[in-house]
Amino acid sequence: MSKLKLGGVSKAYGATVALRRGDLEVAAGEVHVLIGSNGSGKSTLCKIAAGTVRPDSGEILLDDKPVVVSGPRGAKALGIGIFYQELSLAAHRTVEENICLPDLPLKAGLFIDRSELTARAARYIALFDGVTGEGFAAETPVGELRPDQRQLVEIMKALATEAPILIFDEPTSALDSAQVERFFDILRNLKAIGRAMVFISHRMDEIFAIGDRVTVIREGETVGTSRISETDQSAIIHLMVGSREDLAPPAVAPAASTTAAPSLLSVRGLSGQGFAEVSFDIARGEILGFGGLHGQGQSAVLRALFGARQVSSGEIRLNGESRKVSSPREAIRQGFAYVSGDRGRDGVIQGRPILENVTPIHYLRKGLLLARPAALATKATPALEALRTKYAGLSAPINSLSGGNQQKVVIARWLINRPDILLLDDPTKGIDLAAKSDLFTLVRKLADEGVAIVLYSSEDAELLNNSDRILVFNGGSVTRELKGAERTRYNLYHAAYEAA
Repeated sequence: MSKLKLGGVSKAYGATVALRRGDLEVAAGEVHVLIGSNGSGKSTLCKIAAGTVRPDSGEILLDDKPVVVSGPRGAKALGIGIFYQELSLAAHRTVEENICLPDLPLKAGLFIDRSELTARAARYIALFDGVTGEGFAAETPVGELRPDQRQLVEIMKALATEAPILIFDEPTSALDSAQVERFFDILRNLKAIGRAMVFISHRMDEIFAIGDRVTVIREGETVGTSRISETDQSAIIHLMVGSREDLAPPAVAPAASTTAAPSLLSVRGLSGQGFAEVSFDIARGEILGFGGLHGQGQSAVLRALFGARQVSSGEIRLNGESRKVSSPREAIRQGFAYVSGDRGRDGVIQGRPILENVTPIHYLRKGLLLARPAALATKATPALEALRTKYAGLSAPINSLSGGNQQKVVIARWLINRPDILLLDDPTKGIDLAAKSDLFTLVRKLADEGVAIVLYSSEDAELLNNSDRILVFNGGSVTRELKGAERTRYNLYHAAYEAA
């Protein structure tokens, strides 16, 4: 008998389908692994089970009886606990307070019972005794902890729910090997007493070390479930990839001129927070892809090249000459351009006209103090038209545009004065298919005109269809290069998951 079963579950946000058909069945006394590529829908499926997302359709069964998970409190009442990939800790509260946060012990129904809180938290802290690291204590504010220690607190918090069904969404991503092994020992003990557990991980070694069964989800649909003892890594990746067509390289051929061309940008041993010993070369006219699982250092490297993140060691050479890029302003002077998918943080100047949003780089490069709007409009219009941007007028506020057209404005600001190196940091996040098509048509045109382009995308198809070479990242380092006929979805997945 299954402990938890989700059947035909779906969820859409407007035109974006996060989950088309999610099926998952978890038995008591098992660790059920859920795996899929970035954006496949696995986290959405788990959030539906935990009540933080309401499904549009489908059913949820608990002990073979239909239930409605009305919200996080409803999930808790039903005996479902979850570890969130995005940590949900209170930074100013202590470790012990965070562990007990879902169910604070009270005196007379009004005041926190401090002695009971301390005793309860101590039971879960003791589970990880010896692997928590220096500075970890029950009374330590969570905001003072390292990332791995905060992740341990989140795990303790989930365990403290004592829920019969536990969902862990990438719980080991920041843990070291000793911490992972201790956590797995805990899971084995929970399995032995009949707990049902869902475990999401991108690490193949972990999947085979702790899992009993594995369910693969692809593009919002559950595509298969197997016993871990009856499958292997290659079979799982084939399920994640899909049709045999995805095993062939994309039709776009590598740029013929780049193989013998001298390097425009040469990076050697670049290290900093979130990345280590990254080395590569890129020539004019080449599109170099950064691949791998989300959050493996790709964005950190791009921001470091643009001077927005500190570099602790390594060398950056432009046209053979060593350069220091200490700030975005300096990077722009050296010929770098940077486009982020997070336009709210890194791109759009909120509340200001389109003209002001499209011309600041032109001001900086030309050292302008004053300029006539008409003259700026003459510069801005061709750049906006190159991306087929839809707008009422240059005086209209940027907020009046759709997300896709806002992103086009952010990109257009770099086209007025052509850069030498264009850094694209997941640039199509949150924009529609038509806008993506316009962007990548322009990207290839810029490459043909001699711009060197580094592209990180969380969408595999974008990398495979637009990159001449792909560097696969894991843990902040480059683990494999895919070029020519090696640029297939299977090889991309295999390199990312094998390294993980």
